[in-house]
Amino acid sequence: MLNTKKIIYSLSAFVLIGLVGYGIYLYRTIFASNTKFAESEVYVKIPTGASYEQVKAAVAPYVDDLDKFDRVAQKKSYPDRKDKAGRFLVKNGMNSNEIVNALRQNLPVKLAFNNQERLENFAGRIGEQLEADSLSVMNACLDPQFLAENGMTKNNVLALFIPNSYEFFWNTSAVAFRDKMAKEYHKFWTPARLEKAKKLQLNPEEVITLASIVHKETVKADERPIVAGVYLNRLHIGMKLEADPTVIYAVKLVSNDFNRVIKRVLYKDLETNSLYNTYKFNGLPPGPIAMPDISAIDAVLNPAQHHYIYFCASVTRFGYHEFAVTPAQHEVNRQKYVAWVSKQGIKR
Repeated sequence: MLNTKKIIYSLSAFVLIGLVGYGIYLYRTIFASNTKFAESEVYVKIPTGASYEQVKAAVAPYVDDLDKFDRVAQKKSYPDRKDKAGRFLVKNGMNSNEIVNALRQNLPVKLAFNNQERLENFAGRIGEQLEADSLSVMNACLDPQFLAENGMTKNNVLALFIPNSYEFFWNTSAVAFRDKMAKEYHKFWTPARLEKAKKLQLNPEEVITLASIVHKETVKADERPIVAGVYLNRLHIGMKLEADPTVIYAVKLVSNDFNRVIKRVLYKDLETNSLYNTYKFNGLPPGPIAMPDISAIDAVLNPAQHHYIYFCASVTRFGYHEFAVTPAQHEVNRQKYVAWVSKQGIKR
C-alpha cells in the first residue's frame, strides 16, 4: 500500500513538473515579449502576393526570436492565409501571439498630396505612400480609356485629384487608387457646384485650372475670392490673364526643371513660348499649374463681385495685394512693388 502511494506521488510530481515545464514553454513561446526594436511601435509592410517566407523576412528585423514567432504562426494557421499583404502595426513588447494577430489587421494610410505641380510629382508623392510605384500610378492616370470616361486629357488630369483627407490601404493598386479618386472627384462636383460653374461659363476642369492660378497667387484664403474675381473679369472682357504663376510654370516646363525657385518674373520670361504663358496666349492654360486646395476652388465658384482688373503684391500688407480698376492706379502700385523688390536685392 505504501509503495503504491509513493508511486502515485512520484507520478503526480512528474506530471506537475511536466505541466510547469510546459507552462513555461507556452509562456516563453506565446506570451513572453518577442520584439527587438527601440521605437514604441513600427509598421511592417507585406507586399502583394507575399509568401509566408517573405512575411518572415519582413518581420525578422523586429522579432527577437523568429522560431517562436513561426511556431505560433503555424499553430494559428497564419501561413495558410491567402492574402497577407498590407501595412500592419507592431508595438514594442508584443508577444508572438499578438504579433500574429496584428498581421491580420491591415491598417489604412492617411494619404496627403497637396501642392503638387505636375502629374509626375503627384505620382511620385503617391508612390512614397502606397505600395504602387510612381510609374504604375502615372500609367493608370494616363490610360486613354480612363481619360475618356472622365472627360479628361493628359494636360488636365491633375484636376481630378482634389486635396482632401483620404484613407487607403497601403497595398491598394494604382488602378484601384485612381478609380477611387475619380469617384471622389465626381462626388465633389455636387449639383450646386456644377450650377455655379455653369453660370461662370466654365466646366469643372476649367474651374480647377483657374483655381490653381488663384492658389499660386495668394496663400490668403480671405483674399482668394477677390483674386478670382479679377481673373474672371479679365476672361469676360477678353483680356489675357497675364498671371505671373503661369509664366513661372511655363519657364520651368520649357527648361524641364521644376526644382527651380523663381521669385521674380523677368521681361524675358514673358516671351516664353508655351501655352501655359498667359501673357502670350489668351484664355486659360491647357490644365492646372498646381493642385489647388478646396478654398481656391470655392473662391473661383464664389468670386467677389467688383470691377478690379489689376492687382500687385502689397509692400505694406505682406502676403496680400493691392487692387486697381485702371492702368494708372495699377502702375502706382506696381512701381512701389518694383522699388521694394529692388531694395531687397531679389533678382530671380
